[in-house]
Formats: sequence, C-alpha cells, structure tokens
Amino acid sequence: MANASLTINVNEKRMLKQSEAAVYTGLPPKLFKTTCPVQPIEMRPGTVLWDKRDLDNWIDAMKEGAEMATQDVILGKL
Repeated sequence: MANASLTINVNEKRMLKQSEAAVYTGLPPKLFKTTCPVQPIEMRPGTVLWDKRDLDNWIDAMKEGAEMATQDVILGKL
C-alpha cells in the first residue's frame, strides 16, 4: 500500500472586500454598509478594503459596551 503526504498552506487574508467584511462580521451586505463605522482603506485607486483587525476592534468595543450595560443593570438592581 502506498503512502502519500499532503501539505496545505492556508494564507488568511487580512484585508477584505466589502462583501467579505460583511460575511466576516455576520451582517448582510446592505446592513453592513449602513451599520459598520469602520472606514475602509483605499489600497489603490478604486480598490477599498476593510482591515480585519479594525473590524475585530469594533466588535470587541460593542461587546465591552454590552458588558458594561449589563453590569450597570445588575448594580442598579442591588
């Protein structure tokens, strides 16, 4: 029986097109366009891309805001 070896290299993209950024954040493209405050970067004329790190920071900030709101509600009930 023959043995085989398979090597797969996955290069994860950092910069995303608008449709990819929408999928990455879990938002429909139209909602992403109107909701996301992250500014894209014009990599070359006519090509705008969103940085995954900026999208992550935006999502993390929303989570922190939700945590603070929850803490405030809990403290308000004490």
